[in-house]
Amino acid sequence: MEKDSIIILSGGMDSVTLMHYRKDRIALAVSFDYGSNHNAREIACATEQCRILGIEHIVIPLSFMSRYFKSSLLEGAESIPEGHYEDENMKSTVVPFRNGIMLSVACGLAESRGLKHVMMANHGGDHAIYPDCRPEFVKAMSDAMKYGTYDGVTIEADFTDVTKADIARLGDSLGVDYSLTYSCYKGGEKHCGKCGTCVERKEAFVEAGISDPTEYED
Repeated sequence: MEKDSIIILSGGMDSVTLMHYRKDRIALAVSFDYGSNHNAREIACATEQCRILGIEHIVIPLSFMSRYFKSSLLEGAESIPEGHYEDENMKSTVVPFRNGIMLSVACGLAESRGLKHVMMANHGGDHAIYPDCRPEFVKAMSDAMKYGTYDGVTIEADFTDVTKADIARLGDSLGVDYSLTYSCYKGGEKHCGKCGTCVERKEAFVEAGISDPTEYED
């Protein structure tokens, strides 16, 4: 199968699962260091997962985001709210247009390498508070990329309409080691178990009927 794609790889459950699912088509994985609380732990997981699959991995710094953008995700662990993703206070974790910026960089990288697609692992549970994870955004951004590149680079977002539990089931069937993924917005040695992404991670494993290998503080 032709390796025609680049994947945006955070090191969390979703993008790692997508990389394992589409590994035969992925020529390059790119992670972005934008200064979030959990960036370092995520990138370490991304690096290890790429080593396991033998996929080239690069990390691109986007330090301007932590300097100029407003988000609790960029302001230290104590700024992260606790609760469910759908709670109103979770909107503080939005990093303005993060996916738009990362997709733009990945698009340029894809065209530079002669690749046709950029894969992203947004999923149905993201839609409530993250505008740049919604189907309308993905379509519009893909169109912009297609018309803004000579080769017509497009986005592939296989998980846009599925749940995190669906992703966990898929990953389990592919043999993904979820202990080598990281989610917690606080960025601690162990997952806090209380922030929105930790709550969602816990719920996904329970709903999927899969043992959760994550180390939580509580």
